[in-house]
Amino acid sequence: MIKKNNKIKNSGAIIIQTVVFSAVAVIIITALAGFTATSIRLGRETFNREQAFQSAEAGVDYYRWHLAHAGTDYQDGTGGGGPYVHQLKDKDGNTVGQFSLTITAPSQGSTLVKIKSTGTSSADPTLVRKILTQVAKPSIAEHAFAGNDAMRFGIGTEVFGSIHSNGGIRFDGLAHNLVTSGVATYTDVDSDACTTSRSYGVHTCLNPHDPTSPTTLPLRADVFLAGRKMSQPTIDFSGFTSDISDLKTLAQTPDGDFYDAAGTGFVGYHIVLKTNDTYDLYKINSWVLLPGSPNTCTTNSSNPLSLTWSINTQTLQGNYPFPANGVIFVQDHLVVDGQINGARLTIAAALLPEPTDTDQYKNIIINNDLSYTNYDGTDSLGLVAQGGVMVGMISDDNLKIDGALMAEHNSVGRFYYAGNSCSNTYKSRSVISLYGMIASYARYGFAYGSPPTSGYTTRNINYDANLLYAPPPSFPLTSDQFEILSWQEVKN
Repeated sequence: MIKKNNKIKNSGAIIIQTVVFSAVAVIIITALAGFTATSIRLGRETFNREQAFQSAEAGVDYYRWHLAHAGTDYQDGTGGGGPYVHQLKDKDGNTVGQFSLTITAPSQGSTLVKIKSTGTSSADPTLVRKILTQVAKPSIAEHAFAGNDAMRFGIGTEVFGSIHSNGGIRFDGLAHNLVTSGVATYTDVDSDACTTSRSYGVHTCLNPHDPTSPTTLPLRADVFLAGRKMSQPTIDFSGFTSDISDLKTLAQTPDGDFYDAAGTGFVGYHIVLKTNDTYDLYKINSWVLLPGSPNTCTTNSSNPLSLTWSINTQTLQGNYPFPANGVIFVQDHLVVDGQINGARLTIAAALLPEPTDTDQYKNIIINNDLSYTNYDGTDSLGLVAQGGVMVGMISDDNLKIDGALMAEHNSVGRFYYAGNSCSNTYKSRSVISLYGMIASYARYGFAYGSPPTSGYTTRNINYDANLLYAPPPSFPLTSDQFEILSWQEVKN
């Protein structure tokens, strides 16, 4: 009887254990089934979200392709407003998603296009991904300094922004951004050169000066804070001739301002920019005469006409509103100064068709402050000269220039004033501060000698980063192809 009771007890225990293990198994299986279902659902959702993202990216790629073939069409070939919806198909022709495009056309004189692409997956249209991209044709204004010739940046020069020259660069100042050259080596021809033949494309003569090639270059972080590179792609300055011609065409439309040569009895024009979106226009009667006799005040080739380029007398022509397309073109020498507030302008000086005599190239002269009111990209000024963008003799001792300065055939800098007949008051200046960028075909320079015997002792060049995204109206470009400037996924 006792055995029977034990069997009953053992049977009861087995039943209880079986029930417990079965319950645990059911819970585990249920959990695994739920986990598997959740994983499958999340996997499918992840796949669909990625497909929506790829659809949005496909929209960006599509419109970049469209702009490459129709660079001024911002309506997707429809002639009407967006959004513009396209189906996305796989290799078998099955629809797997779609993208919807909202295109923001560039402002007057700009090439900056905003592309907002909203992508969805056909499997789950509720999942939405959005990408906002800005594309533009790169302009010469993407560098703080761009040059075509061998360049020298002397002691006392501090540059904030990238520097590039097609020729070699001797840099003895302080560069806060990358310095690049289009050559591997070159010959530094300055009389105080620390290396001559086989100078590296970017080198410094600050002690301890750089070695010649092929000796390995040191880092020189005391000069090149962001480093330096040689044998980099060059900038085609020859293409800017057509860009200046385009500026003339734009100025001759009803939306622009065009002025032919000043005429007999005048030597050029003077424009004074004002903060009320107008400018005063003068015709210059004569330049200040060089001091001393005989003339020994200026002899170098950057000033072939041996002039002070400083206004003696002038005649007011009138006050005019800024042109609607932001382009002013003058077929004569031009002096510019003043201040803008909320304006975007490009001012060019050139004689077209281009003369064979280089002495007839037209210069832009800045002797007094030329400044912005706003430094957030609202204000933008471009000065494009067929000859040089230069500072004359009677210039501010502390000169401020805001804008993108471009010299097609000559230099951006200051004319050379030195000699027994040239007063120290004029030949030597204290500080020049530039905010914007410089593009100089020939060798740039606001000072001569080390220490300077003529020009500005201290030269500060600060790059306006807003120029990368929004250069001045119709400012010369370095490429006809749109490039991506920014890319980000957005929520709205």
